[in-house]
Amino acid sequence: MSFSLPLRPQVPAHICRSCLVRISSSPRRTISSKIAKEQIAKERTAKEHLAKEHIAKEQTAKEQTAKEQTAKERTAKEQKSNATLPSTPARTRFAPSPTGYLHLGSLRTALFNYLLAKSTGGQFLLRIEDTDQKRTVADAEERLLKDLRWAGLQWDEGPEVGGPYGPYKQSERSAIYREHAQQLLDSGHAYRCFCSAERLHALAEHKHKLGLATDYDRTCESMPQAESDERAHRREPHVVRLRVPDQYPAYKDLVYGTFRPLRRRGHVAEASFEDPILLKSDGLPTYHLANVVDDHLMRITHVIRGSEWMPSTPKHMALYTAFGWTPPLFAHVGLLVDEAGNKLSKRNFDTDMAAFQDMHILPETLTNFAALLGWSHREKTDVMTLAQLASSFSLKFTKGNTTVTFGKLHFLQRKHAHQRAQTGGPGLQDMVSTLVNTLTSAESPYPASQWRSLAGADPAPYMEKLVLADAENYTNANEFLYRNAFLLAPLRPCTTRKLTPDTPADVVEGARALASVPAEKWERDALVHKVREIIDARPQGKKGGSEVYHYLRLALSGQETGMRVYDMMLILGRDETLARLGVDGEGV
Repeated sequence: MSFSLPLRPQVPAHICRSCLVRISSSPRRTISSKIAKEQIAKERTAKEHLAKEHIAKEQTAKEQTAKEQTAKERTAKEQKSNATLPSTPARTRFAPSPTGYLHLGSLRTALFNYLLAKSTGGQFLLRIEDTDQKRTVADAEERLLKDLRWAGLQWDEGPEVGGPYGPYKQSERSAIYREHAQQLLDSGHAYRCFCSAERLHALAEHKHKLGLATDYDRTCESMPQAESDERAHRREPHVVRLRVPDQYPAYKDLVYGTFRPLRRRGHVAEASFEDPILLKSDGLPTYHLANVVDDHLMRITHVIRGSEWMPSTPKHMALYTAFGWTPPLFAHVGLLVDEAGNKLSKRNFDTDMAAFQDMHILPETLTNFAALLGWSHREKTDVMTLAQLASSFSLKFTKGNTTVTFGKLHFLQRKHAHQRAQTGGPGLQDMVSTLVNTLTSAESPYPASQWRSLAGADPAPYMEKLVLADAENYTNANEFLYRNAFLLAPLRPCTTRKLTPDTPADVVEGARALASVPAEKWERDALVHKVREIIDARPQGKKGGSEVYHYLRLALSGQETGMRVYDMMLILGRDETLARLGVDGEGV
């Protein structure tokens, strides 16, 4: 198709000027200009559409960002709220099983519950969960009580103390558990199961082969009540199971926030129900029933325990719902693991309290160390006594597991030993007693004939001087004595000369001036004054002071580093100091 070009209109020669202007200004539309305008319109429409899409995306992004920010703020607010201590006194408990001894992980659990109670003016309860008679260790309960007291965690209610909600041993509360199991049977929240162990084993194997959870199939759940009562009356072996709901109730964890368990999924052909056992065939309760009943009857408000119990918490919440009770608040703290991420065990230092006591770790050191494992505080120092921990306590726990390294333990040991030395009293005397026992034991590498010449027949006062002078380096009694072994045996100049071949002669000679300090004035100020005189008398003056101190340290201890020089002189006394310097004690 072709188009002819438009021709200019032909006008007569006599046309007026105004008409000529009107004719010349008339629109001249061509096919090409029309197409161009349509194209421009389309582009404009497309741009407007793109602009609208961009604005919509920006709006959506802003809304999403706002939602995320709100969620973050809500989470932060919730975490801050969770970390805040309750405004009313908390009742907490530590409920160990005497199937083993108190170890670092269980000490930390007891400690957190103790600190929460003490920081809110509440009560800390001790309850012995001894229903597993087959695994009970003979002396475990006695050791538990002893170790808790050693750590300073004295309970307000519990064994040997009593209280209004006893007894505090589960083996003495069997009638209470049977009564509450009957309540659940009567309300329809529990049922008796008469299945034999053989049937349950076969059922579990069958489901395992199908790749299914080895839960119960509720064979006995539909048994008529009359038949169940009759078989129970005939003392036919049975257990009592909880009839769990299709959906466990949600609960708020003070560490992890709101926890919503997944809805139970069924199977087309195989019925499967968790339905945990509450009462065993011997009439004793399982952990689930006894734990919930005891916490309710003992009015526990807060439960701090390890995260390994989180899978059991939905069952416990279902029990609280079945009984119509208000549950306590839960805080699940992470596990203690080694640097490889393995849970602590006896093979990797999760030893019982006796091991720490044998290492002469101070109780305040261990509680301080345990408190810092997964707990955050705002204090300027990590070194805190039990009372200071209680006053600084909050529920700000670390999510996830906590890696345990023992460098911090040794650091805290030195700090708390130094505090004991400064404070004096029973704490200092306890350290002195430990040192004396280590020094005088049959396995001691320090001959009595040597240390008696320095410390005398009773080494206690001498050991006290050592602690007061060097407590900031105390890690345990053995290492402390080894570090200061030069104070437990005589050293003489022959040894010193071999160690100081390059010592300037004027330093060796100048040190003899210490003999001018009489015995009655052998005190720190007099010694400091005399050493400064020795330094000032040298040609180098104060610049040569380091050579004087270096020589004195080597001469008195045979070591390059260690205790302060003036402390050595005071502990050794005038005669031994001068003897090590090779100086006649009568004066110069």
